[in-house]
Amino acid sequence: MTSYGSFPGTRPRRLRVTPVMRRMVAETRLHPADLILPAFVREGIGEPAPIGAMPGVVQHTRDTLRKAAVEAAEAGVSGIMLFGVPEEAKKDAAGTAGTDPDGILQVAIRDVKAEVGDALAVMSDLCLDEYTDHGHCGVLDERGRVDNDATLERYAEMAQVQADAGVDVVGPSGMMDGQIGVVRDALDQTDHEDVAILAYTAKYSSAFYGPFREAVGSSLRGDRKTYQQDPANLRESMRELALDLEEGADMVMVKPAGPYLDVLSRIADAVDVPVAAYQISGEYAMIEAAAEKGWIERDKAILEALTGIRRAGAKMILTYWATEAARWLR
Repeated sequence: MTSYGSFPGTRPRRLRVTPVMRRMVAETRLHPADLILPAFVREGIGEPAPIGAMPGVVQHTRDTLRKAAVEAAEAGVSGIMLFGVPEEAKKDAAGTAGTDPDGILQVAIRDVKAEVGDALAVMSDLCLDEYTDHGHCGVLDERGRVDNDATLERYAEMAQVQADAGVDVVGPSGMMDGQIGVVRDALDQTDHEDVAILAYTAKYSSAFYGPFREAVGSSLRGDRKTYQQDPANLRESMRELALDLEEGADMVMVKPAGPYLDVLSRIADAVDVPVAAYQISGEYAMIEAAAEKGWIERDKAILEALTGIRRAGAKMILTYWATEAARWLR
């Protein structure tokens, strides 16, 4: 005689039986509005320039950037984060092209705002690394070290010219001590109190930035370990978080995303402001490369990675797949 009591009474598999059942009980949902598109615009080119290490991503011309912004808005993406790539001859030790009102990033901000208006939140990278001939995120002192406080003065200027160009959100990404407070003061003192700050709160010194250096034509000599965070540290991020919030950050971000989901989760649990995560160039390149080899299913891997970031606590995800993924989700 069969002993039915030996079978399990609780069967979680009941909730996985059909696609509609799985969808109904899903704990985490991706939505196009969760996504932000990072985009590069390069000065002095007539055609988009493919980025070799990031298949499908380009350095845009002003015209193709406007088109990409329209496509992102139509797909339901919430924002676009702009990175300017100046002509090599315009780079100098102080990154002056970054504070030129007619510099490529400021021009791009005006272009995109004119094209899409408020259909996208237009965001800008507030950092000097694209504009310096040494490739660091700040100005250097006489010993070749990044001078924190001198760099803050440059960031204040950058904030003002980006806000004058019409940006909605600035993203100070250089990991200088005190950068959020200085940027907030600079914006408020120039009647730009409505411009929000997305703080790069936990930005780690990561090996996964490699393809990005190609994307922005980086001139970096050395590394950024003296200002970006050590990958071994988590409590340090909580200290950075407290400082950024005290200084006036409206939103905070973890970068990279995938290797730092534990950091993302801790920060998301600790704050009542929106939390973003940046799925960076190396994360993008790995999935694209593995998919090209036929080792993984590309579309499923992309959505799984994005879902993992969302599940860890990110309300906003910066991803180079933003427009494509948004179309799938719709």
